[in-house]
Amino acid sequence: MAVKKNESAQRLLSCINAVLQKKATDIVVLNVKEVSSFTDYLLICSGATDRQVQAVAAAIQEYLKKEGIRPLGVEGEANAEWILLDYDDVVISVFQEPIRSFYGLENLWDAPRMNVDENAAQVKKLTKDMA
Repeated sequence: MAVKKNESAQRLLSCINAVLQKKATDIVVLNVKEVSSFTDYLLICSGATDRQVQAVAAAIQEYLKKEGIRPLGVEGEANAEWILLDYDDVVISVFQEPIRSFYGLENLWDAPRMNVDENAAQVKKLTKDMA
């Protein structure tokens, strides 16, 4: 089981660094292992335009594809107001801001939270709440 946990954390780090590369904003990670049956982590971030939202989602897919990881599903790429990427133990939502505010996903779970500095070039490790 420890191997899967480590793989999940590595996958999450790859996703965080991909969204940082494309200048996503308001990056939040929730550790929902204890309160969710469908995933371990939720990564939520915003893009200013449909093009940026698409670029952020594409960067995540590109990063993980290099590691041999493909999504179980991708939804919302056509209109790019909210793109959902399902990587089993990590689920990513990339929003345009008005849509994100409307749904308020990060407020639905009472779970450990990690706010990522959107000005960071890279994140090398997760906070202890994310382990």
